[in-house]
Amino acid sequence: MSNDRFGEEQKVHLEENICVHIFTVSSAMVGVCLTVIGIIQIVTKSQGLTTLADDFLALDALFFLISCLLSYWAMRRGGLNRMHQIERIADTVFITALVFMVFICIVITYEISYHKAIAWVNGHLQTALNA
Repeated sequence: MSNDRFGEEQKVHLEENICVHIFTVSSAMVGVCLTVIGIIQIVTKSQGLTTLADDFLALDALFFLISCLLSYWAMRRGGLNRMHQIERIADTVFITALVFMVFICIVITYEISYHKAIAWVNGHLQTALNA
């Protein structure tokens, strides 16, 4: 009987730690998304480029914010069942936001490579036409 109670207490403690980790990491990721949006805005304005990456990052920041708020709510709730439900939702939103972040990294990498390739082709075309 005491082993079951100890296992439940340990599970509650572990679940609370998950909430704390989701809360801290997702709040940090909101800041990362906003910083990268600023950097992308500077680069695109200076080079006259357009990209969807900053729009995607704004949406991803919103996902991370929702995950952060849900995990905070789960930490503040008293009931164990309610905490687990909210925590599962926060965890799902957090994982979704991380997967979306990988997709955004692929988009940014593709767009950088694409624009460099276009610039390289344009440079060689200009050289050939001037010769």
